[in-house]
Formats: sequence, structure tokens, C-alpha cells
Amino acid sequence: MKHRSTTPPVSKKFLAQSTLVAMSVLVASAGIIQLGSTVLARNYEAEIQAKEQEAQQYASEADRLGVVAATLAEAVSQLQGQIAEIQGHIDASQKKHDELVAEIARNEKLIQSNREALGDILSAMYVDDQISPLEMLASSKSIGDYIDKQEQRSSLRSSLNDKIKEIKQLQKTLEENKKAVENVIQDQQAQRSQLDGKKAEQQKLLSDTQNDESAYQRLVGQKRSEIEQIRADQAEANRRALQSSGGGSVNVPAGVAGGGGYPGEWAFAPLDAYVDPWGLYTRECVSYVAWKIWSTGRYVPHFQGAGNANQWPSTAARHGIPSGSTPKVGSAAVMMAGYYGHVMYVEAVHGDGTITVSDYNFAWDGLYRKYDRSASGLTYVYF
Repeated sequence: MKHRSTTPPVSKKFLAQSTLVAMSVLVASAGIIQLGSTVLARNYEAEIQAKEQEAQQYASEADRLGVVAATLAEAVSQLQGQIAEIQGHIDASQKKHDELVAEIARNEKLIQSNREALGDILSAMYVDDQISPLEMLASSKSIGDYIDKQEQRSSLRSSLNDKIKEIKQLQKTLEENKKAVENVIQDQQAQRSQLDGKKAEQQKLLSDTQNDESAYQRLVGQKRSEIEQIRADQAEANRRALQSSGGGSVNVPAGVAGGGGYPGEWAFAPLDAYVDPWGLYTRECVSYVAWKIWSTGRYVPHFQGAGNANQWPSTAARHGIPSGSTPKVGSAAVMMAGYYGHVMYVEAVHGDGTITVSDYNFAWDGLYRKYDRSASGLTYVYF
């Protein structure tokens, strides 16, 4: 059970390192726990602190990678936007290119049509050229009609030649424009290809980063599981220690949430969620008993880092509060065994050597219990 205050050790890192080294030696040679003694071969708290430190390091790295992944995801999104934009330009250029190709085809047909018309005119003129001027004049209505025909033929020939030249010039311009558009499309496709490559590179970095983030998250989960197992081992060791110190004959009932009048904002919050006015974690046995004594109008000092249950007699003595082996109603009954010990509030004293006590967190569940047990083997603090 965690019966402790919020005041941290002088150096958690040093304590974790030194106790872990000592633990490995002691566990290998002396077993898990010395029942009935305040000395443990295994320092569960140091193990938990070490695991929590590892979990925090992994969590920090996962958070850092999460930020990197978010940045990479934004970069990928921006690149995708740029790719979409350049693709829009490519589509527009391709449309212009297709229009030019169609216009070139139309002009080619127009040139061919004009060439055929010119050919017909030239053929007719050739036939007319085979007729002598005298014959042509004779076939004309008048000299003026003859002159008009000659001028018309010359003008038509000149007009068709100019038209063909104009169409050819337009065709040349269209071909040049088409080539220019093809060059633009080629450049735009090269830009898109470059962006695609950059996006693929960023996407791979994003995928790798997300995989690393997931790996660190799994490590965090693994460390949390290991912490839970250590806490379970700690709880079992504590129960064995309590039983060896006289708790073996105790018929402990099931716990009740929020019992004993303990303040609801503490009783229904998660275990160790808050620190009470005496520097003790809420829903722990120490917090409940301190509150219970205070609620009867008696003085309870601030424990200032020495609030583990098995520290209560010595801490109370520094404040002039006596302890003894005789149970009294309203006293704190301290079980010294285990890493933290356990403290109960004496509700009643019976003539058969038993007492009625109430407590919290006897089974490491943060719950309230009230039951009878033997009065022997306990240290009583008389607040």
C-alpha cells in the first residue's frame, strides 16, 4: 500500500540507482521479503520509480515524434496541394495544345481547299490562254467586258495567292505556338515529377516516424504493465507481511467506496488523485485516519515527508504525541510490518482482546472497511 506524503526523496535518481543495485543482490540471495519486519529485500518503490522514469522517457520521445509526424504530415499535405496545382496547369496547357492541334488541322484543310480552288482557276485560265485574244474579244460582248474578264482573272489569281500565303503564315504561327505549349507541358511535367519525388520522400519519413512513435508508445504500455505487476507483487508482499504480524486472524470484509464519512471529493476520485491538508495522498489509509482524527476536533500535524504508516509513531513523537501498546478508542492503530505499514482508526475496544477498526486501502483498492481484529501486535498513537 502507498502510505506516503508528497515530499519527494532528496535524490530520486540516486535512490533508484542505488536501491536497484542492492535489490538485485538481495533478491538473488535472500528472497523477496522478511515477514514481520520493516526491512524489505526488494524495494518496490524504487523499482516503480525506475519504471516510471523509463515510461516517461519513452512517452516524451513518443510525444516528440508525434510533433515531427505532424510537421511531416503538414509538409506532405502542402506538397499534395502543389502537385494538384501544377496538374491543373498541365491540364490547362494540354487543353490549349489540343485546341492548337485542332486549329492546325482546320487550317490544313483550308489550305488544301484554297489550293484546289486555285487549281481550278488556273486550269480555267490555262484554257482561256489557249484562246487567242482576237477570239476572246470576239466572244466578249464588248471591249469593256473583255477588259473586265482579264482584270478579274488577274485579281482572283493574286487574291488566292495572298490567301494561301496568309494561311501558311498562320499555320507556321500555330505550329510555333504548339511547340511552345509542348515545351511548357514538358517543364510542368518535370516540376510535377520533382514534387512527386519529394512527396514520396516526405511520406516515407512520415511513415517511419509514425512507426517509431508507435514503437515508443508500445514501450510506454509495456512499462506501465510492468509497473502494475510490481504493484501487484508489492500488494501481495504487504498482505503477507500484515498477516505475519497478527493480521492472519482478521476477517477483512469487502471494501466500500466512499464509506466512513471520508470527504466525497477525495473518496470518489482516483486513488492518490489529491494531497490532503496533512501532506498525505487521498484514499490511502494514512489520509483517512488523519482526517478521522481531525474530524473529532483533535490536532493532526503535517507529516512533511514522513507520513508512511510505520513512520507515524516516530513522527508523532516529534510533535509531542505519545504512543503505546494499549488500545484506546479514537487512537490510531499502526501495523508496522511491510514497506509502508498500515494504520487504522480504533472505533471500539472490546473485553475479549479485540478491537473494532475502520480504514481505507487495506487491500490496495482505495476502499473503506470496518471490522473486528485482534488488538495485539499493534502500536497505538494517542492524538
